[in-house]
Amino acid sequence: MEEYAYILDYLPQGHMDDKRFHREPVAYALGDKEFKLLELIPKEGAALLTGDRVYIGKDSGRRERIHQVRRRVSYADLTHAAQSELPFIILEIVNAQEERFVKFFNDAQPVTTRFHMLELLPGLGKKSMWSILEARKKGKFTSFKDIEERAGVHHPEKLIAKRIELEIADPHQKYRIFVVK
Repeated sequence: MEEYAYILDYLPQGHMDDKRFHREPVAYALGDKEFKLLELIPKEGAALLTGDRVYIGKDSGRRERIHQVRRRVSYADLTHAAQSELPFIILEIVNAQEERFVKFFNDAQPVTTRFHMLELLPGLGKKSMWSILEARKKGKFTSFKDIEERAGVHHPEKLIAKRIELEIADPHQKYRIFVVK
């Protein structure tokens, strides 16, 4: 269950295709742990901005700006604005949780005898994978900067963010590393 989410888009007048007389405000958000896409109903008078981190957990007393989580949505259900904000929000989450994603580089294992989890990261091939594996033999990575310096992999946080975006946008991914189905 997600505790916090980042706002991708806020529609204070509700959906334009909604034919009801009184449309309800709605927000699209991305959970920061399991990367679930959500449709949220804000509290009356709540001001939401793209990129805001809001509490959506079970404790309704702690929810200052969100009334309820209406439903989980797919990538196709998002507005175009939400889809275009998604890569930036994902990168923000990855940078905010650097320790979690550095742990992935330290703990990644082979998926099969010929395929490694690291190869699931877009733009990371066999040569870079071997570089990471050799560098981590000398000690665990401590930061994205450490991965860059020791393994020669440029912008590892962007590789992680791109993989997360791919898992969110394509529900038919065979392997899921970060996004809960």
